[in-house]
Amino acid sequence: MRNTFRGGVHPKDRKDLSRSAPLRSYDATGEMVFPLAQHIGKPAKAVVKKGDRVLVGQCIAQADGFVSAGIYSSCSGVVKAVEKRRVISGTMQECVVIDNDGAYTPVASWDVKTDPATLSREEILDRVKNAGIVGLGGAGFPTHVKLMPKDPDGIRYVIANGAECEPYLTGNDQLMRTEAKTILEGLEITLRLFPHAVGVVAIEKNKPEAIEAMTQAARGMDKVQILPLPTKYPQGGERSLIQVIAGVDFPVSKLPADVGCIVDNVGTMYAIARAVQYQEPLFTHVLTVTGEAVKEPQNLIVRDGTSFRELVEAAGGVKDGVELKKILVGGPMMGMTLGSLDVPVQKTSNGLVLLNRDGSEEAQAQMTACLHCGRCTTVCPQGLMPQMMAEAAEAGDLERYEKKLYGLECVACGSCTYICPAKRPLTQTFKQVKSEIMAKKRAGGK
Repeated sequence: MRNTFRGGVHPKDRKDLSRSAPLRSYDATGEMVFPLAQHIGKPAKAVVKKGDRVLVGQCIAQADGFVSAGIYSSCSGVVKAVEKRRVISGTMQECVVIDNDGAYTPVASWDVKTDPATLSREEILDRVKNAGIVGLGGAGFPTHVKLMPKDPDGIRYVIANGAECEPYLTGNDQLMRTEAKTILEGLEITLRLFPHAVGVVAIEKNKPEAIEAMTQAARGMDKVQILPLPTKYPQGGERSLIQVIAGVDFPVSKLPADVGCIVDNVGTMYAIARAVQYQEPLFTHVLTVTGEAVKEPQNLIVRDGTSFRELVEAAGGVKDGVELKKILVGGPMMGMTLGSLDVPVQKTSNGLVLLNRDGSEEAQAQMTACLHCGRCTTVCPQGLMPQMMAEAAEAGDLERYEKKLYGLECVACGSCTYICPAKRPLTQTFKQVKSEIMAKKRAGGK
């Protein structure tokens, strides 16, 4: 193992706002909206229609292909429509809309526990797939696909990602403090799929309570290690974790499994435990509502499909006398600006940050020409040259950007933008160029 990964930055973590807020469940009161594309891969296919009555945990959209994931209702009520609604990205997407009756009647009881030791590898994978679990660290890759690498015997590390390095967010911290045992059960279940692997729970050192809770819960587990890590962003990136734990670097064109690693968020491990032991589908997850503009920052267990507006109300609303300047889904480094609160929570939504300042707007007002200082290169965890990438992007030289500068290796962590003294929007530029290149590839280069 290495002490740390290459590059990285140290932004103010702002976690003090919500760090001490205990996890609590929030039940939505309004209609629930479930986008069919909540994961990497092909959108799910609706299996309900207007007028159908549904229950909590009922499948409302089936996986439509191998790289896809089912969607389950988090409320009981009547299907109001299957239609296009606005989602987090600002686009209109096909959604199942349910008129929530507020009763939250479940489709089944999840009290009967199955011993994972009695299940075969195929049965474990089926339960994960049937639960609609996706990566809850933000990417949303279908978990059953990740757990089916070409060479299971070649996996050396199963890494439970509890780094939660993104500023402001503290939901995983609280989850580890309160559900350490279940998280580790999910890790042990995953280890059953990979006979030559050991489990590592990676947690940044700014979460001492979570480290203690996980350490206590892991006592007696010979194949599990709790690994406190230096606090540095982007510690939670799977490539950063693999650099540290497995001691290897690898290109974006390869998967973690290609270097003997499986990485899943601690929330995903929790969901795996519930799915395999109780056949409980994924329809809730942790989410932090925080920021300098919110009255009472919260760590909530939210139901998928809940309106973000309701979550702001659950946190007491916007502070009196404070102007709300910016809303982010996720944190300030990799999060997405939200144009309206009237959009639904998705499986991958891990934070809602309300700010009284718009850092992007302020940076734009201060932006100058590139100073050629090289700081962006120093902090890039991928070892890229952001300055030269930006020059190629601005010149429209997409071939140089991709083939000579390896621009598609960028993981859009935001470290270069954070450190740039010229306040240049480097990450935003790279995201745009990547989308242009990928669009051309999909069109066959035309």
